[in-house]
Formats: sequence, C-alpha cells, structure tokens
Amino acid sequence: MFVTKSLKTLMLTGLATVALTASAMAQDMTLKLGHPANEDNIWHKASMKFAEEVEALTEGRIAVEVYPNETLGKEMDVINGMQLGTADMTITGESLQNYAPMAALLAIPYGYETLEDMDAVAGGELGEKIEQQIIEKVGIRPIAYFARGPRNLTSNRPITSPEELDGLKMRVPNVPLFLNVWKALGANPTPMAFSEVFTSLQNGTIDAQENPLALIKSANFNEVQDYVNQTQHVRSWIYLTLSDMAWQQMSEDDQAAVMEAAARAQDWEREQFLEEEQALQAELEELGMEFVEVDSAAFAAAAKEAVLNSVSEEIRPDVEQLFSE
Repeated sequence: MFVTKSLKTLMLTGLATVALTASAMAQDMTLKLGHPANEDNIWHKASMKFAEEVEALTEGRIAVEVYPNETLGKEMDVINGMQLGTADMTITGESLQNYAPMAALLAIPYGYETLEDMDAVAGGELGEKIEQQIIEKVGIRPIAYFARGPRNLTSNRPITSPEELDGLKMRVPNVPLFLNVWKALGANPTPMAFSEVFTSLQNGTIDAQENPLALIKSANFNEVQDYVNQTQHVRSWIYLTLSDMAWQQMSEDDQAAVMEAAARAQDWEREQFLEEEQALQAELEELGMEFVEVDSAAFAAAAKEAVLNSVSEEIRPDVEQLFSE
C-alpha cells in the first residue's frame, strides 16, 4: 500500500511537472515581423528597437524576429500570412484601403499641412477609428505609427505655384488619386515604374518626379534634377501592426508590455526621423540641389476638388474636415 501511494505521489508529481512545463511553454512566443525595407532603413531600425524593448519588458517571454527586404514575402503576402497565422507582424499603411476604406486617410494629398497636424489625426479620435476599422476588417492590429518623409516635387526649373507647372511632364506612381491631383494642379502626370524614372529624366521623356527626400537621395536624382520644390503634397504615416490572432494569445500583462515597447519604438523612430530629414536636405544641397519654398496654400486649394472627387464616399466627410481645419 505504501509503495502504491508513493508511486501515485510520484506519478501525480510528474504530471504536475509536465503541466507546469506546458504552461510555461504556452507563455513563450516568437513573433515574426516581415517588412519591405532594407537594413539601413529607419523602419528596420525601429523594428529592431521594438524587438529589443519587447524582450526586455516581457523578461524574454516574447521574442521578435525581424525579416527585412521582403524575406517573408511582399506586403500583402505577409498580411495574408498574419490572417492565417504563418506571420505575425508587418509595417503597412494606405494599401489596406481595399479592405478598410479609412486607411486611405493615411496619405491624403494636402490633408496634413504639418507634422503636428498629422500627429493630431494619427494619435487622436480619427486615428482610433482608422485603427479599429483595420482590426475589424483586416484582422491585424496597429500598435504604433511612424512618420514618413513628405513627398516633394523635383524638377530642372523652380516651381513655386500651380500656375508654374503648366503641363510639366512628370512621373507619378500608378495611384488614381495622385494622377487626378496632379492633373488638377496643371501638370501632365504619367504613371511609371520607379525603376524607370532615372533614365526617363536623363533622356527627357519626363521633366520631373515626386518622392520623399530619402528616395530622391538613394535614387541619385540629384544627377538629373536641379530643384527640390517643397510641395510636401503628401504627408503620411505608416503602422507597425500585429496579427490580432497573436494578440489574443497574449496575457494582459504581455499585451501591455508589447504596447509599451511599441510606444518606445515610435518615440525612438520619430527622433531618428527628424534627424534624418535634416541630414538628407543638407546632403542634397551639398550635391547641388536647390530647395525651393512654394505657395502651399495655393497648391492645396487647387488640389482640393480633385482629392474629394477621388476618395470613397465613406471617407469624404473626414477629408472635407481635414481641408477645413
């Protein structure tokens, strides 16, 4: 009887140990974060900062593996993986508008005059509505946002007002909203793959293009363009997102830790972003490009009707509000 009791005790102790181990293992989680940028990009560095903070705040219970350069797949492939449980995180933005129409508000031409205006929306009530729709419609959860460099028009003559565009042949991404806005402003926009832009500028197929300073610099557009006209026509942000499936598997404490890590990564990225924008302008000026101030109010006024006519009915009232503020 004594032996049987002892055996029973050992068996129960063993089962308890197994249960405890299984419970401990259930608390461990590895999040796969795939994004399109390279290792030198600020998004990648912010992702690494997030991974570092998550590990520290969860005392190692949650690890984040960061995969740059689309190594987990292109943006929409990773998002599909997040819905299926084969990926956990990515960096994404207005491309979600096909699923969540309010995501288009992340990149409205002349919607945000300053970085502070953008922050007021992204971090305010409207931003919360955008995030909630993304959670409900896409099944992924925005946990932080990063500012993107505003898009500026480059050319070989200074342009300060819409009237000075006067049929300017320029490349734009194949985005109907962008095409409609530049036509309304008086330019002659042409959709073109980014890889073709430098040669097209070089041989005169087009006379201008528009992009953030980081892309203007990395693409060496300074070799074929003289001016950066500070139109800042699209000021936008992008989200660091987490699969809602992974979020629901976390304890409340770990959810809080992940959100704190995301907030720290967002603050760190903003500081780096501002420094980088200043450095990029200085570098481009050293390479011979001249920065031109423009009549932003005139550009915004000329673009307004085209913007409103190009957005979905669902977000048109929000866009009208942005233009009225």
